[in-house]
Amino acid sequence: MSRNQSEHLFRPFRKAQQQMKLCDAHGCEGEGIYRAPISRDHLDQYYWFCLDHVRSYNRAWNFFAGLDEGTIERMTRADTVWQRPSWPFSGRSHRHYDNAGFSKGNAANDPFGFFEHEDADPPSKPASTEETRALAVLKLRPPVTFEEIRQSYRRLVKEHHPDANGGDKAAEERLKIIIQAYGHLKAIYS
Repeated sequence: MSRNQSEHLFRPFRKAQQQMKLCDAHGCEGEGIYRAPISRDHLDQYYWFCLDHVRSYNRAWNFFAGLDEGTIERMTRADTVWQRPSWPFSGRSHRHYDNAGFSKGNAANDPFGFFEHEDADPPSKPASTEETRALAVLKLRPPVTFEEIRQSYRRLVKEHHPDANGGDKAAEERLKIIIQAYGHLKAIYS
């Protein structure tokens, strides 16, 4: 093999050898092929390390070093929404638009009024007369939850139980009406 042929074969190797980065660790002669950010403030600038030194750098790296808890919390909250602005869903009843019809603030743009009735209370179910009477027996008024009905029932049973009233027949009759009212409401609400 002539000298020209050998030069031609080893030229890419020498060129790659000249472009090889050395490890940025002090005194290391290894090849720096692994990058690591210089600091939290300069995440787009890198050190170049060999495998051993990048491992030790990564073990010691702490992005939040020197920051107070409030700053860390703000950064974490901002990262949960990918650094995008966000706002609460509440308080949307007042919609304001500029002259071009675009929404101002956190209100949705609804130029055709499709969602105007969205904030209104849903219509309540008309109560049957039996249901109204049963609620009145339990000393309640609609709207109520089943838990409220149950609590009122328990309280009234204790109050009107014949044992608590010395065997009074009127209390016993009242207790029967309370039990019937509770049975009717239980069938509706549970």
